[in-house]
Amino acid sequence: MAFVVTENCIKCKFTDCVDVCPVDCFHEGPNFLVIDPDECIDCTLCEPECPANAIFAEDELPEGQEKFAELNAELSKNWPSITEVKSPLDGADEWNGKENKIDLLEQ
Repeated sequence: MAFVVTENCIKCKFTDCVDVCPVDCFHEGPNFLVIDPDECIDCTLCEPECPANAIFAEDELPEGQEKFAELNAELSKNWPSITEVKSPLDGADEWNGKENKIDLLEQ
């Protein structure tokens, strides 16, 4: 089981989770972070650090967020690793909690 970044990260991209990851399994896209499931060691440290509550264990994904397990696996292969905290995207606080952001995902 790996952890998965879900829809609420889109347009927010808080990176508090990156700071606590002991294996650097986060990868950064234009407006979203993902976790490489092959690198994740299920340590659970990232989940409580996410201000957007966008990280879940793969077997505990909220209804409608299941597709993000596959997206994390796919996108982590192409996006660069992120190992340092960065500022969130402009307007992150306004986007936090908005629904139906999947169409806004920039790949």
